[in-house]
Amino acid sequence: MSELPGLDKAPEDVETDDCLPSYTYLYNPTLLQGRVAFITGGGSGIGFRIAEIFMRHGCDTVIVSRNLQKLNQAAEKLRAATGRHCLAVVGDVRQPQSLIDAVEEALKTFSRIDILINNAAGNFLCPASNLSFNAFKTVFDIDTLGTFNASKVVFERYFRDHGGVIINITATLSYRGQVLQVHAGSAKAAIDAMTKHLAVEWGPSKVRVNSLAPGPIVGTEGMRRLGGAAAEAAGIWNNIPLQRPGNKTEIAHGALFLASPLAAYVTGTTLVMDGGSWMTSPNYLQASLGTTPSPHL
Repeated sequence: MSELPGLDKAPEDVETDDCLPSYTYLYNPTLLQGRVAFITGGGSGIGFRIAEIFMRHGCDTVIVSRNLQKLNQAAEKLRAATGRHCLAVVGDVRQPQSLIDAVEEALKTFSRIDILINNAAGNFLCPASNLSFNAFKTVFDIDTLGTFNASKVVFERYFRDHGGVIINITATLSYRGQVLQVHAGSAKAAIDAMTKHLAVEWGPSKVRVNSLAPGPIVGTEGMRRLGGAAAEAAGIWNNIPLQRPGNKTEIAHGALFLASPLAAYVTGTTLVMDGGSWMTSPNYLQASLGTTPSPHL
C-alpha cells in the first residue's frame, strides 16, 4: 500500500517567530475558507504558528496580546506569507473589558468569529516551597481566568447565536504530578475541567469546546523558559516514545483538525500531542537538570 505524500514527516519548522519557509498541504487548502479565528497569545510561539496554518487554509485571523508592536510585526509576517487578512488587536486576557473591546473590534472588521483559540499563558520553573503567592495567582489569572474570560466574551458576543469552536491550549503536567510546575499544572488542569463543563453547557448552542495538550515543543518561549536546552543535553528526548520533541507545525495541525469539520462530532475532550512523553519522561527535573529557578513573576 502506497503512502500519501507528506504524511511521513511534518513540514519544515523554524525556531523563531517567522512563517514557514515552505509548506506541504496535508489537508484541503480551503478547509477553513471564509472563517475567522480569534487567537489569544497569537503574536508568538504556538499561537503564531496556529494563525499561520489556519490562514494557509483559508481562514482570516485576529491575533491578540498586550504588546502591539510585536503583534503588528507578527501580523505583517502572516499576511505576507499567506495572503490572508490578519488583524492585530491589543488585549489582556486578565481584563474582561479589554477582551470585550478586542472582540468588538474583530466583529467590526470581519462581522464574525468562528474559532476561539485560548493560547495565552504564563509559566516558569519553580519549587512549590519557593513559589510566591503572587506568582501562583498570576499564572492562574493568565491561564485559567484568561481562558474563561475570553470564552465567555466570545460566547456572549457571537457564539451563543451562531455557534463556534473553542480550543483551549493546556498541558499534561497534572497527569502524574510534575515537579516545579504546581502553578501551571494546576491552572491547566482547571482548564481541562472547564473544557468539559462548557462543552456540556454550550453544546446546545452548537459550540464545540476541546483542549489541546502539547508536549515539549521546540522553538517556543515555553521550551526556552522550561529548560529545553538542558533537557536535550541530558538526553531527556530518549525517554519520549517517539524519541524527539514536537514542533509548532504539528501542534497547529492538531488545532486545525479540532477547528475543522473533520472534528464536527468531537467536544469536551483533550487531544494530547506529546509523542507519549507524559507516560515515560521523568518528573524530577531539578535533579536531572540542576535547575535553580526564580520564584517570582
